[in-house]
Amino acid sequence: MMTTNLDTGIFLDTGKIEEIRKYHNMGIIRGVTTNPTILLKSGVKGGLEGVKKACQEIADLIYPLPLSVELTNNNSYQDMINQAQEFYKWGEDRPDKKNNLNIKVPIHGPNGELDNLRVIHELETKYNIPVNVTAMMSVQQCFAAAMAGAHYVSLFCGRINDMGYDSVPEIKRLRTLLDMHQLPSKIICASTREVLNISQWLEAGGHIVTATPELIDKMLVHPYTKETVKMFLNDAAKL
Repeated sequence: MMTTNLDTGIFLDTGKIEEIRKYHNMGIIRGVTTNPTILLKSGVKGGLEGVKKACQEIADLIYPLPLSVELTNNNSYQDMINQAQEFYKWGEDRPDKKNNLNIKVPIHGPNGELDNLRVIHELETKYNIPVNVTAMMSVQQCFAAAMAGAHYVSLFCGRINDMGYDSVPEIKRLRTLLDMHQLPSKIICASTREVLNISQWLEAGGHIVTATPELIDKMLVHPYTKETVKMFLNDAAKL
């Protein structure tokens, strides 16, 4: 029987249930990540109730693989705590009560507010809610999130590259720090731009790389493979 490591590999970056079902049935994804932008692009409507329905459908489909659900407000410490608890309960509605949700919390607020780190720490240590700390652009931010107890630390490697820096040394530095200090946080390499990033970032020490369906298709389909398969089939027909 195949054993699945839920903390390594590819997380699918989409909110479309048909896409998730497609790649989940292939056995090549190890989780799904969402955020308000992804859900909006995926056609989710109906406000928070619509988001809840979509997330529960995804969570049920991929269980026990993890689903990341992002908070929709950054108003105050208590608002974030309340919403995180509300969202996390969505994963407890199944009969067996086993929960595969984790809550995405940005490293800080839109104006640099630092209540988020307190929220991250308390969700993990007080409420036993796994957190995926997101929107991070530096090793320092990820290290702080890991020290706060985050289950996942999402380094936006594609955006780092967009700014003119090479994200690979950053991933290596972060992995070295986590290992050196024996921090259990898993590195998610996010904001993936090209197929090369997937193997490149995993090789650099990332535990997980997020990828859209389009990138996974490009990763799997090779023009020379198509040519070779056509040759095999043509020759088989001549036998």
